[in-house]
Amino acid sequence: MHSAAKTLSITQVLACGAAIVTVSMGIRHGFGLWLQPITQAQGWTRETFAFAIAIQNIAWGTAGIFAGMVADRFGAFRVIIAGALFYAAGLFGMAHAATPLTFALSTGVLIGIAQAGTTYAVVYGVIGRNVSAERRSWAMGITAAAGSFGQFLMVPTEGFLISQFGWQQALVLLGGAALLMVPLAWGLREPAFADGGVVHRDQSIAQALREAFKYPSFRLLMAGYFVCGFQVVFIGVHMPSYLKDKGLSPQVASYALALIGLFNVFGTYAAGVLGQKLAKRKILAFIYLARAVAITVFLLAPLTPVSVYIFASVMGLLWLSTVPPTNAIVAQIFGVAHLSMLGGFVFFSHQIGSFMGVWLGGVLYDRTGSYDIVWYIAIALGVFAALINLPVKETAIVRPGRAVHGGARAA
Repeated sequence: MHSAAKTLSITQVLACGAAIVTVSMGIRHGFGLWLQPITQAQGWTRETFAFAIAIQNIAWGTAGIFAGMVADRFGAFRVIIAGALFYAAGLFGMAHAATPLTFALSTGVLIGIAQAGTTYAVVYGVIGRNVSAERRSWAMGITAAAGSFGQFLMVPTEGFLISQFGWQQALVLLGGAALLMVPLAWGLREPAFADGGVVHRDQSIAQALREAFKYPSFRLLMAGYFVCGFQVVFIGVHMPSYLKDKGLSPQVASYALALIGLFNVFGTYAAGVLGQKLAKRKILAFIYLARAVAITVFLLAPLTPVSVYIFASVMGLLWLSTVPPTNAIVAQIFGVAHLSMLGGFVFFSHQIGSFMGVWLGGVLYDRTGSYDIVWYIAIALGVFAALINLPVKETAIVRPGRAVHGGARAA
């Protein structure tokens, strides 16, 4: 990409990008609050709800690849506007779905596509193109922290909406909130893409993909991100029901999810800042290992509201803190020309893990009456992810006949 292209101010990029992620991620983090109201009202099993959310995560991951390609070529703001419209339509459909099939199509497919166009891969592409390498990890941390703030802000709000207006009307109101992303998208309208312009790149999409998938560190990052998706979506969707099954009040679950969001504001910001100073692969290894330890202690300790809040706070510090270092490593290795697309492929692996985590939670609960097996899998995967991130190489890839792309530094 031509380095002389005019860029947006970092303040504008972070303000609009963070606000978009706040709305998009804030809405999705509360979906676990609808599990019991919807399944009880419709007479469905938890597996039915979990399967729709699993489809959502796969649709998000699959559509994210193509959303990244379009955003890299034609600009992110068009993709974000389309995503906001899909989000509103999906939430309305979720509220009025009368069968498991229509529920899966609206909750799963429509909202999944919407999230692909309004979350990290697309927004991080704008950051990569408009923020210098020296501040990129920090800027990504700011945006990820905004998504966490969205969880802290929106989850209690969604619980309030359900209690005051009922679960259906609450979803309709959230659909209206999703449309706020449309005007925010114009703040990410990059000059290089103005008037339908296309930015020249030295690599084609096919060349960039071949290069990435031949590179062992890219595959290791994808494997680690699978684990991230498995853990956070299982906990985010099933923990409210797990706590209610254990006799705790629904308010405990709402507060726990809010605490995850609150503490992740600090965790993701810290990960972004530390990523400018420390090897990002070591940060990732620590996060995954710490998650495994936190889950183990949570299961061994007596279950009380206090223990839940402590667990939620610790997990919050580790929740989306994988996002800034993972995406910063991708940018550092391959440059920013195809960052949204490559980030979309890494995130696709995350969403396969999300599918498995949320779906297995529902299936194994319906089969065994317990979430225990899935908790144990989450612990083992955390150890696995910690180990495979350690060999990741963070230095810029050297392309034959070309200079090393600017902005990368050795790990």
